Amino acid sequence: MGFFKSFFSGKSETPADEKQKNDQKNFEIFKYDGMRAQRMGRADYAIKCFTEALAIQEDFETMSYLSQVYIQTGELDDARKLLERMTRIDSEHTATYLTLANVCYMQEDYPAMAEAAKKAIEIEEGNAMAHYLLGKADNGQGDGIMCIAHLTKAIVLDDYFTEARLLRAEALTKMQQYPEAMEDIDAILAHDPEDESAILLRGKIKEATGAQEEAEADYRNVTDLNPFNEQAFLYLGQLYIVQKKLTEAIALFDEAIELNPNFAEAYHERGRAKLLNGDKEGSVEDMKKGLELNPKEVQGIDGQYGNQPGGSTGNILGL
Repeated sequence: MGFFKSFFSGKSETPADEKQKNDQKNFEIFKYDGMRAQRMGRADYAIKCFTEALAIQEDFETMSYLSQVYIQTGELDDARKLLERMTRIDSEHTATYLTLANVCYMQEDYPAMAEAAKKAIEIEEGNAMAHYLLGKADNGQGDGIMCIAHLTKAIVLDDYFTEARLLRAEALTKMQQYPEAMEDIDAILAHDPEDESAILLRGKIKEATGAQEEAEADYRNVTDLNPFNEQAFLYLGQLYIVQKKLTEAIALFDEAIELNPNFAEAYHERGRAKLLNGDKEGSVEDMKKGLELNPKEVQGIDGQYGNQPGGSTGNILGL
């Protein structure tokens, strides 16, 4: 049979040709099995399949799929190494740099995030997302002026870029440029009147400018829109503490903890309210619970709080 095949084709298939065919077949099996596994939510199997495929053939598309799975499973170091490898294979692929910038953001490596965003801008100057990510990197490095400049560029390119407007409003609020921040908030709410982040930020601006009733209304609005918005409970409870409505604050944090028993910040703030209300034992108990749930965010367990009314409250925006 092999003789007739070689006779009519003019050449016989070499072992190298046969190996190449088998390798290609196996590559495609692993690649498409990985894609199916990814769609089915089987991240572990998808990673195995994509890894096996890439051991056979260095395929850019397969690398992209594998990087997505790594990000989904929180394996950020592996995702970043793979994305950096992809930039060496194709240095003109904008989407790779955007994904890399997002991974660097999740790793809180803001200088590397900025470099990836800048590279994307070099390739595609009119890419609004690249300018937004550069502004986000500036924000992470505490450079408010450049953050606003790059976000403005993103908004010029895409007037309905809600995330860019919201971040610019937050940056302007940090700089106490409240009227300018409100312009962005109004633009967001004109497009989506129920944008919870914009309503909460408007409440913070109202609170900062002395309009406490309006701030309370905004926080209440968000708790009504979404009873699971933890930030709304925190802001409203903190406002009650400032207003010395300690019973209301404690009741509010009771409700928040009932909705989410692992809400560390609610335990912390309820403990603060209890301390101010004369319940030191209950305060220490809440603070210990908050510390147990989230040691990084909650302060010490000696019954003292650094954000008493009239004192420093830290960064109210959490930026």
